[in-house]
Order: sequence, then structure tokens, then C-alpha cells
Amino acid sequence: MAPRRLAENQPASFAFTAENLAWAKAEIAKYPEGRQASAVISLLWRAQEQSGGWLPQKAIEHVGEILGMARIRVLEVATFYTMFNLAPVGTHHVQFCGTTPCMLRGAQALKDVCHRRIGEQSHVTADGKFSWIEVECLGACVNAPMVQINYDYYEDLTAESFEKILDELAAGRTPKPGPQVDRQFSAPVGSATTLITIDKA
Repeated sequence: MAPRRLAENQPASFAFTAENLAWAKAEIAKYPEGRQASAVISLLWRAQEQSGGWLPQKAIEHVGEILGMARIRVLEVATFYTMFNLAPVGTHHVQFCGTTPCMLRGAQALKDVCHRRIGEQSHVTADGKFSWIEVECLGACVNAPMVQINYDYYEDLTAESFEKILDELAAGRTPKPGPQVDRQFSAPVGSATTLITIDKA
């Protein structure tokens, strides 16, 4: 996995918009007095969305100020979870699962596509459309190999089907998320193989 470092080029300031600040206050109010720090992940996520998909240092500090947390405590959270991007990302940010189940089912071919089509990890393509990073398990092991692109999962991938998804995104279209084979969610490929009859006796 790529090192988790803050980007060198940082904006000079960050503050929640009025709408996001109101949302943040409502989120904090869900927790008992003295437990406001429990809202740190949700506030960081909203700050990342406001910043265009990444989390600047000033945004991390701003969240700390709102929650009354030491900056280092908020930074620890932001650098631990790969859901937080510490540098600018492409419009379509690919999270590639490199954990054992995916690798056993051919994820290396997907990784090769990422290198060839996008470049090195955390690199944003010249047109600003794509970036990628290798992450730990994304929880779709039965449908391995898979990637997450922004908020969507794409599962049961091959190099060819992954390339088609990238082509669709590059063309401004939205490919269908979920399994890319004849499977409903995580049901068996093709059709059910167990509990297919009901004994009425």
C-alpha cells in the first residue's frame, strides 16, 4: 500500500459551508455530552466531500476545532482509514482491493490495468479523471475480485470488464455497479444451488 502522507500543496484555509456546519452540529448533537469526538469520522467525511474528494490539512484542523480535539488525534483518524484521501484524487477514484480473496481470484490483472491506464498509485491522470490506490478488504470477498470507484462497488471483474468500466467512465457514462457476471448480488452464479425445493410434508 502507498504511504499515508499529507499532500505537499495545501489550501491556505478551510471552513465548513453554512449548510455543512449546520449538518455537523446536528451530527454532534447525536452524542452525549463529553463524547463529541465520536462524530470525528462523519465530520471528516463531510469535509472531504466539500473539498472535492480529498482531505486537506486545514480541513482536519477545522474538524478538530469544532470537536474540541487535539489536531494530532484527528490526524490519527484521517491517516488510519483509507476512506480518507490525503491528496487530490481524480473525478473517478479507484480503490483496488489487494487482499487475499481478491488476489486469489485474479486481482493482479486489475492492478496491471490500473498501472497501465492510470499510472502509479495516488497519481491523478492529466485530464483529472482518474486516480487509484490499493486498499485492504472492502467486504465483497464472495464477489472477488472487485474495486470501489467513488461510492460504487464493481465486482466479479476481469481485466476486460474492468477496462470497459473505465472506458464508460472516461466517456462520461455511468456503468452498472455490482456483479459484472450473471449473478444477483452475492447469490451463486447462474442460479440457486441449494434450498431450491420446499418440502410441504
